Amino acid sequence: MAIAPHAMRRLLSSFILAASVLICVSCSSPDREPSIGEAYVGPATLTLRQELAPKSPVSATVKHGDHLEILATRRRFLKVRTPDDKEGWVDGYQLLTPQQMADLKDLAIRAQKLPSQGSATVYDVLNMHTEPNRQAPSFYQIPEKGVVEVVGHKVSPRGLSATTPAVAASIKAEPAHKKHLSRSTSSHKLGPPPAPAPPKPPPNWVDLSKSNKLEQVVIPVAVSGKPKLPGSKPQLSEAEKALILEDWSLVRTRDGRVGWVLTRPLVMSIPDEVAQYAEGRRITSYFALGNDREGATKQSWLWTTAQKAVEPFEFDAVRVFVFNNRHHRYETAFSERNLKGFYPVEVSTDESTGAVTRFSYIVQDDQGNFFRKHYSFILHSVRLVSREPFHLVDPKEPQKEPVSVAAVQPAEQRSWYERTKDAVGRQWKRWFN
Repeated sequence: MAIAPHAMRRLLSSFILAASVLICVSCSSPDREPSIGEAYVGPATLTLRQELAPKSPVSATVKHGDHLEILATRRRFLKVRTPDDKEGWVDGYQLLTPQQMADLKDLAIRAQKLPSQGSATVYDVLNMHTEPNRQAPSFYQIPEKGVVEVVGHKVSPRGLSATTPAVAASIKAEPAHKKHLSRSTSSHKLGPPPAPAPPKPPPNWVDLSKSNKLEQVVIPVAVSGKPKLPGSKPQLSEAEKALILEDWSLVRTRDGRVGWVLTRPLVMSIPDEVAQYAEGRRITSYFALGNDREGATKQSWLWTTAQKAVEPFEFDAVRVFVFNNRHHRYETAFSERNLKGFYPVEVSTDESTGAVTRFSYIVQDDQGNFFRKHYSFILHSVRLVSREPFHLVDPKEPQKEPVSVAAVQPAEQRSWYERTKDAVGRQWKRWFN
């Protein structure tokens, strides 16, 4: 019985397809380890090594945000696999869990909407971290003389990180039968042989240990058990290290990157002729108020400063500077101290003139209630317009219900006599100071 040509071609194609499937199955590696978890790369670049030794050959290089499969764990180190099936060992502290990666993306989205508190210059290379912690992965380096925008602040302890990385802690334990199977399948990969037993002491070790002629030297021992040498610095315990606090700033680069950096290396980019009046305080935010006067040569400035570091608030003083053309110097038009101020400080600009007409900031009173104070700024005159309750947004802390406070009477409702008296008094001081 003859077979039709089209049927022959159909049978031949089916045979070739089945043979190709068998070849692919036979060529696939039977030792492919199953995945026990997933993670993402935290640093800007990360190298995968074939073994745990520091000088082990590099198997692959991955970038920030790359997806990895976790194959095995060994203390703080993890064996991972890239999407192109390259395997290697990495430090678990350099990886992010899926939740941490999602939080980092959400932080970048929310930080794009936050108002800038001023530009800052970095005079040395500065690492940008995913969290306000030295042990958190650094995914970007701000170059020397780089400029960033400050949008947030947080105080974080400098203590050591957890003994177990967050990625390793999120991995679910394997069932007992899977562990047995994995050990049986990898029996050909045995570790080094056990170390030999130490030699036994000599029979007269008791007589050899006696010494009546030599004087015993007593060395003071620290709490940690190590000898305390004269002139050495005291060693802090982990609990004491955890009490050391540091200031961290949430910054935003010009290309849209958002992350946490140490506040100490940041220098706010306010002009030196204004910054010289800081009196040793740290400038935490500043704003150019513009110039709405005829004949004025320089614009006015608003800034906030902090006298002490590692405080739970952002600033404790507010000042407004105006330039005096007669004396060729900046003078204080408004000042308020002994505050507990918080970000964000906001300004309102007149679209027609480009000058700031209002500014506001958040303060906390002695009872723990938050308020936003609004001020008007017109012709170098600063007036309190209103003081209204405010809910400080912090997802990690419970919200406090502020009490109701009546708004302060606006400056426009004051009598003509009072406004004229204040204007004459200010002009009198400018003439004779």
